[in-house]
Amino acid sequence: MQSPTKEELEESIRELTEYKNRLEKEVVTISNKLKMPQKKIKSIIKSHIELNQIKIILSKLNKQKDNVTSTLTT
Repeated sequence: MQSPTKEELEESIRELTEYKNRLEKEVVTISNKLKMPQKKIKSIIKSHIELNQIKIILSKLNKQKDNVTSTLTT
């Protein structure tokens, strides 16, 4: 299996970040409709399993992109 290119990694990071932002916005919107306090909304976002998994994946993708970038510059 071939390693992803820097461009492929950037595209994946961009799309996953957009998805994460949409998901967070959806949680906030629904929570606001339910008139939940802001503290509770933040707590929900922090404990949201899917959002946490996305953050972990984004971190890994960014590290991988950094490794590809540093390999290209050396």
